Amino acid sequence: MNNFILSLRYGRLGRFALFAITLLVSGCSKPIDNVNEVRPVRVIKLTSTNAEIDAEFAGEVRARIESRLGFRVGGKIVSRAVEVGSLVKSGQILMQLDPLDQKLAQAQAVAALTASESNRDLASAELKRYLNLRDKNFVSQAVLDSKEGAFKSAEAAYEQSVAINKSQSNQVNYTTLVANADGVVTNINAEVGQVVVAGADILRVAELAEKEVVIGIPENKVDTLRTTSDVQVRIWAHPKDLIAGKIREISPIADPATRTFITKVSLIDAPADVHLGMTAYVIFSAKSANQSIKVPLTALFQDKGSSAVWVVENNLTKLTRVEIGAPIGNDIILTGGVSNGQMVVTAGVNSLKQGQRVRVLDEEPVTNASSAAAAAGTGAVVK
Repeated sequence: MNNFILSLRYGRLGRFALFAITLLVSGCSKPIDNVNEVRPVRVIKLTSTNAEIDAEFAGEVRARIESRLGFRVGGKIVSRAVEVGSLVKSGQILMQLDPLDQKLAQAQAVAALTASESNRDLASAELKRYLNLRDKNFVSQAVLDSKEGAFKSAEAAYEQSVAINKSQSNQVNYTTLVANADGVVTNINAEVGQVVVAGADILRVAELAEKEVVIGIPENKVDTLRTTSDVQVRIWAHPKDLIAGKIREISPIADPATRTFITKVSLIDAPADVHLGMTAYVIFSAKSANQSIKVPLTALFQDKGSSAVWVVENNLTKLTRVEIGAPIGNDIILTGGVSNGQMVVTAGVNSLKQGQRVRVLDEEPVTNASSAAAAAGTGAVVK
């Protein structure tokens, strides 16, 4: 009786264990992909065209020429006649240094000039007398030579004093800082009472005759946009008005902070209401020299680290690896792997499998293979 009960108990346990193992194995197994399921997709028909290169970058309106002005002599600032934003004319006084020390030095130079002039006149008169004495043979030639040497030395000292006097007169004039051209004051780095050294950056004046927009171009676009001739500028304050532009300068090295190439675009016939410091957008438009195939970025599918697209043939998917080029907005250039006329999926790429049967949206559902072949021959382009 006990043996019968044990066999019955262990028999139930064995069946339960077998059932649990069966469930475990079935749960770990990978579900079989159902490639026969018809999935709706959107496609485009590939065509080779001269791709349009469109790019827009924000920047700031600046003056073509901005002069950093400073005193050519050191001293203490005693007056300032302008503020940031002041319009100035060429030759207008901007700042003034205390001229006392320079005027004292000039007075010293004038006195030295007067003394040297007297010495020169005295040496000249004495030379004339000794020339008369030499003609009468009252003095030797050696004495006459010494007098000629004294005169030449006095004359050189006089010329030196004249040059020093002129230089010191300029030093007095250098205590006044004037505008070198018509423009607007954009920055002031010193105030009244401050002692400055010669050559220090004291004040900046931007000329208003020529204006430009400074932008930063990413390194992956700089070579493409370098030769672009169709350049237009849109001012943020006047978004409907476009101003013709021209690339004036592209930095040969990238900015260490932004990793972009600083580019200066000249404004051609800029309106008077375009002011310095305004926000502007530079628009580049061009067509590539060679024909290429362009697809939306949504068409790309990553397969084992490589870029690919789903090509639809007879309403069946085929994974095709492609070579990609430069991006253009929300599109990307394909440089290899596909050809004209092929149908490429642009939406739903992540839910497709190799050989997956698909239905192109905006078309009637395909019910048989012959209809699928006919539908694939016509194609469908998403608008």
